[in-house]
Amino acid sequence: MKVLVTGANGQLGKDTVALLLQKGYEVQGCGRMELNVTNQEGCQRVITAFNPDVVIHCAAYTAVDAAETDIDGAYQVNADGTRNITLASEKVGAKLIYVSTDYVFNGQSELPYREYDTTDPQSVYGKSKRAGEMLVQSLSSRYFIVRTSWVYGINGNNFVKTILRLGQEKPLLQVVHDQKGSPTYTMDLAGFLSELIQTEKYGTYHASNSGECTWYEFTQAIFEEARNKGITMTAKLEACTTAQFPRPAPRPANSVMDHGAIRTNGFRDMRHWREGLKDFIHHMNKSGG
Repeated sequence: MKVLVTGANGQLGKDTVALLLQKGYEVQGCGRMELNVTNQEGCQRVITAFNPDVVIHCAAYTAVDAAETDIDGAYQVNADGTRNITLASEKVGAKLIYVSTDYVFNGQSELPYREYDTTDPQSVYGKSKRAGEMLVQSLSSRYFIVRTSWVYGINGNNFVKTILRLGQEKPLLQVVHDQKGSPTYTMDLAGFLSELIQTEKYGTYHASNSGECTWYEFTQAIFEEARNKGITMTAKLEACTTAQFPRPAPRPANSVMDHGAIRTNGFRDMRHWREGLKDFIHHMNKSGG
């Protein structure tokens, strides 16, 4: 099976390419230099030339706060870029996976979000990703929309790496305790994507590591796992509120997503977020990251 991965230099893209190669797929990983998703002709050319069976669209504009002022930039990548990838994939008859986000919801629900709950994005980033979903739904005949949350991995910058660094540098770390979600290790998400592409169980999926926590509880767990690996974390932790750290883009208070589609379609649910975190820190420590 031939698989083309966009955003192949990003956190998820890199791990997805590596895992698919390991599993014996023929893979073409495209970073921004190889494939500018905002160029419709370029997308047609690259995808037609490789003629993949599956396209996994990881490329995205993910600078949540910057998007609030760079509105056209966010829509150009997340909406127009997704349209370009979808049309090119459809032209060669490829299945399409579009990686989306918990930000398509308003974050105010008391319950975990189900795949078919009404979307109501509050940020430009969330609105542009929802626009991408709508284009996939209207232009593709063989699509999987995979919404995920709180992603971290070995490549690139992320919350876990930042906490590991600041925990060794700062005397005090204040972390919000009124936003909850499910941290997702890129290797686990890549594993789910590799299972999904072997099927024709099209539709929308919520895919994150199981369980939930607040950012403060996630930080406590990072400290604990780091110390278990002999990493000296000197910072004192203090819980705070979202209101104490105003940001340009609103953050969802509840990012927890129910994995109904994973269960009903017969997939194995992703493991608990603590297990993913433990593996990540073990890997980071081993590689000297």
